[in-house]
Amino acid sequence: MFERLTERLEQVFKRLRGYGKLKEHHIDEALRQIKVVLLEADVNFKVVREFIAKVSDKSLGERVLESFTPTQQVVKIVRDELIELLGGEKSDLIFSSKIPSIFMLVGLQGCGKTTTAGKLGKWLRKTNHSPLLVSTDVQRPAAQEQIRVVAEESGLPAFSDNSSSPLEVCHNSMKMAKQGGYDVVVVDTAGRMHINKDLMDELSILKKELRPAEILFVADAMTGQDAVKSAKVFNENLDVTGIILTKLDGDARGGAALSIKSVTEKPIKFIGIGERYDDLEPFYPERIVSRILGMGDVLSLIEKAEEAIDRKEAQDLEEKIRKESFTLEDFRSQLRHIERMGPLTQILSLFPGVSKLKGMDLSEISEGDLKRIEAIINSMTIEERLNHTIINGSRRKRIARGSGTSVQEVNQLLRQFDQTKKMIKQLNLISQGKRGAKLPFPFFDGN
Repeated sequence: MFERLTERLEQVFKRLRGYGKLKEHHIDEALRQIKVVLLEADVNFKVVREFIAKVSDKSLGERVLESFTPTQQVVKIVRDELIELLGGEKSDLIFSSKIPSIFMLVGLQGCGKTTTAGKLGKWLRKTNHSPLLVSTDVQRPAAQEQIRVVAEESGLPAFSDNSSSPLEVCHNSMKMAKQGGYDVVVVDTAGRMHINKDLMDELSILKKELRPAEILFVADAMTGQDAVKSAKVFNENLDVTGIILTKLDGDARGGAALSIKSVTEKPIKFIGIGERYDDLEPFYPERIVSRILGMGDVLSLIEKAEEAIDRKEAQDLEEKIRKESFTLEDFRSQLRHIERMGPLTQILSLFPGVSKLKGMDLSEISEGDLKRIEAIINSMTIEERLNHTIINGSRRKRIARGSGTSVQEVNQLLRQFDQTKKMIKQLNLISQGKRGAKLPFPFFDGN
């Protein structure tokens, strides 16, 4: 997500830091480069122009140029303006006072509406709601079957029948929702390959009939400014209340995300970051900007960890680390928690500074690496997992055969585990206030 944009902006700021004292022409040059970076990222031209004008006005003041840390001030101004560009604050879903609340998903065909309905439904269930999925697409033969499949895969109930009109589907589904005690109905509406009058008329009738608490435009981030243009037209016709950006984990350059709020004046409420039904996140402008600027997203990382790790188990692990009794059995358990948190590259991208690590290419990190490590540990006996020091040459050969790996890979895992144990010991010394402890990682040397 935003990797190329992050890389280019970091180059601009690195160049700025190279000047001892900032002059106006330094900032002008940096802003010109930022403008090019944003345009290459497919951000709307008018949005870029207004953004650069705001940053310029605030960056060229005497207070910035004469400060002790002018570059940091400029970076902060860029950060603040990016946050404002994305909406400023998180925008929550609006629920109606009358049950059920109706969330109407609209957008073009192929933008991911049906899958997003399942993701949104699953997120609603995690936040203590009882959602029902409904499709009002009666023209496309597979639409009703598709919503059933999505509901089944995401563990949610769905309503579908053979009604001949979207309005009839709505009436029947509302009856089911009231009888079944569902407090939210997620309505997946019909889409088209392009915007036309028939589609807009149908959606307008549904809006009038359903009186939804939210009309959420689902936009494919991969389509860039095409998504922004579509959002503008849908908003003009339906007055949407918010936006869900899908496929933000793909090769999207970031243009749709950075443009759509300014063009539509409607907030982004959720982002799709993967193919799983758990891969839908509330949109936090400040967190996204932190990712764009290579500062990581610690709060999202903590939230993912809290979902994946049992509190009691976390306390037990903390006690083992403190007592330096961390074993390969515990290590295997933590690998499984990481797998539950989501794709490894996605998790690593949330760590501050990961993009700056020399030679670190997140795209080269494979989920198979974790599976291979787990296979090696699974091939050990419980005695070996609890005390890895007893693993001699013959045991290593047996473990390699059992895990389908090589003795060299087994040796590498044991060596890395020993280094981890040493690091834990050093961290314990530091936390106890003892001097002279030095972390064994060269990239944490203060440079």
